[in-house]
Amino acid sequence: MKAVCNICPHKCKLSEGQYGFCNGRIGSEGKVISDNYGKITAIALDPIEKKPLYHFYPGSRILSVGSYGCNLRCPFCQNCDISMVKGTEIDYADITIEELVKKALELRSRGNIGIAYTYNEPLIGYEFVKDCSTLAKENGLKNVAVTNGYICEDPLRELLPTIDAFNIDLKSFTKEFYTKIKGNLDTVKNTIIIAAEHCHVEVTTLIIPRENDSEEEMEALSDWLGSISPDIPLHISRFFPRWKVTDKEATPVRTVYRLAEVARRNLKYVYEGNC
Repeated sequence: MKAVCNICPHKCKLSEGQYGFCNGRIGSEGKVISDNYGKITAIALDPIEKKPLYHFYPGSRILSVGSYGCNLRCPFCQNCDISMVKGTEIDYADITIEELVKKALELRSRGNIGIAYTYNEPLIGYEFVKDCSTLAKENGLKNVAVTNGYICEDPLRELLPTIDAFNIDLKSFTKEFYTKIKGNLDTVKNTIIIAAEHCHVEVTTLIIPRENDSEEEMEALSDWLGSISPDIPLHISRFFPRWKVTDKEATPVRTVYRLAEVARRNLKYVYEGNC
């Protein structure tokens, strides 16, 4: 008997012991569970601006944790070492939500405001994020999700009461681009709309030469984002050769600055990243 995963639009139908498309969820006893629950591959006390979040407690730090797996297949993935593997292919440390919250509280003396779920795609580990963010909130900590936004509406809404801020990747503004990376644009747009109604949202777009670097696309993207709110910060960042895309040059700095000027026609806060 196969169980259906309802976290993201892939809706994987999994047999016992079978991994989902994301490599972080697995069929178990007639249901789909998070295989990467509490399995941490990366942990650091980061400046909040590194998420990037520039308008959410600027100058503070946040305890950032990541696991493994992702429900998109960006060939240019900048974190492929943890996002494109199974748990059997990478070293990790087990941690309970109680241990993680305790560590976050201990780091308050160093400017920590909470916990950021980041590095790989955190929302495929939905149960861990929900459980941990609930406990963190009960202890007066902030919760941040850095995500590709590829999540179904029901689980997203269930998570919103405990998440204080999102940085959401809007990887392109064309359906064709999202088809290439095994996602869809409408889902991500819906995530941004819903999240912006409930908490602080900033958006990041990675600019890849000859893929999503036209002024026309940036005009459309920023115009749509501005229609939600012109106050939503947009971070336009540079691509660097990685994983399966090593034959392209890094995004020219001038391209990032040019597209940032286009975006400023529609948005109040536009930032050039990695320049």
